[in-house]
Amino acid sequence: MDVLPEQLLWEILSRIKKTTDRNSVSLSCKRFHNLDNEQRQCLRIGCGLDPANEALTLLCNRFPNVTKVEITYSGWMSKLGKQLDDQGLSVLSSHCPSLTDLTLSNCTFITDVGLCYLSSCSKLSALKLNFTPRITSCGILSLVVGCKNLSVLHLIRCLNISSVEWLEYLGKLGTLEDLSIKNCRAIGEGDLIKLGQSWRKIKRLQFEVDANYRYMKVYDRLTVDRWQKQWVPCENMQELSLVNCIISPGRGLACVLGKCKKLEKIHLDMCVGVRDCDIIGLAQNSRNLRALSLRVPSDFSLPIFLDNPLRLTDQCLKAVAQNCSLLESVKICYSDGEFPSFSSFTVDGILALIQKCPLKELSFDQVYSFNDVGMQALCLAVHLETLELARCQEISDEGLQMVSQFSRLRILRLSKCLGITNDGLKPLLGSYKLDLLAVEDCPQISERGMVGAAKSMSFRQDLSWMY
Repeated sequence: MDVLPEQLLWEILSRIKKTTDRNSVSLSCKRFHNLDNEQRQCLRIGCGLDPANEALTLLCNRFPNVTKVEITYSGWMSKLGKQLDDQGLSVLSSHCPSLTDLTLSNCTFITDVGLCYLSSCSKLSALKLNFTPRITSCGILSLVVGCKNLSVLHLIRCLNISSVEWLEYLGKLGTLEDLSIKNCRAIGEGDLIKLGQSWRKIKRLQFEVDANYRYMKVYDRLTVDRWQKQWVPCENMQELSLVNCIISPGRGLACVLGKCKKLEKIHLDMCVGVRDCDIIGLAQNSRNLRALSLRVPSDFSLPIFLDNPLRLTDQCLKAVAQNCSLLESVKICYSDGEFPSFSSFTVDGILALIQKCPLKELSFDQVYSFNDVGMQALCLAVHLETLELARCQEISDEGLQMVSQFSRLRILRLSKCLGITNDGLKPLLGSYKLDLLAVEDCPQISERGMVGAAKSMSFRQDLSWMY
């Protein structure tokens, strides 16, 4: 080992990805140990760190060039030792001058004081907080004021972040490119207007409202006026994911949907108030759209203050088919429940997508309008590689047998489909056409009836969902 060129040793280490393997190699000889200390850039620590602050100090001294640190205490109990606290973040700020990416998950001992320590990390560009209940808006504000290069901010279940002065500051700073806010009860759709001109640079936005608090964050008159009067520039938005949001004309995120000219992926999950015109405007402006995912709310999930029923129809699907020639992935799901949905997609709208878009991935969940005719039309989807059908009860064995004619299909997933049996898979048996066949909770398909249909198979039978 002593005569090997250093460049070769660096190449060897760079190809070893697993932390356990890196640790083993670093113990094999002194040269590997020293080089690993210099090259190690990522640390993932948590319950095994005891005593936490002292152990972290030793790790930071050993790996001085660390740029990414993930601290996670998922499943932590008091008997596992004290968690890392604010002093631990002080250690990071003073011992890791190259720190650019930090994730804190289930860190219940860290407070705003710890974030104040991090504000001295001038190179920090990504911060992700997942259930850090003691952190408030004051801590977030102190960090964004100190970290001028912050481009990625994820806040998940941060229940005590109430005021949003930090959003206004980020808007003025203009560095944010990736913002994710999920289940932070005190932050509503209307608050995002405070990002101001920073909207121009954002490439990825994920916003999820806690379903139990969906209607508690009410728009005030001033917020509505700001959304209507202020132009929201979203020309660089590439990914947009909205969950449990209220999409109202002229308000909040409804002002964003039709302005994302570079949008490639959109996910609308249980978003109340989405109209045909919203999706049509999106399709006409987002010609680069590659992935569309819709989970449609039922009548029962709509708020009582919406007097006029809002429906998504085939018109919006046909507009997507007409304008989005690069669309590769489509997922349509109807929400659970006994009540009918306010969406009225039929097989005609779905056929338009199949015929005009180069679909590689198609997923339907509770789309009762998709039937054997739709399955036959999929023979025209020459690019289709992945097909997922869940609770599509209008598909019979005759429709399922069409799968053998899908030229490029490699992955087939079937879940809770009542109308298909082993006979539907017979044309596939012995062909090993598929790379993966996964069947879950389909009462008339047995594991034996799948043998020979795919190189890899997955089977589960739990019929409790039927009762």
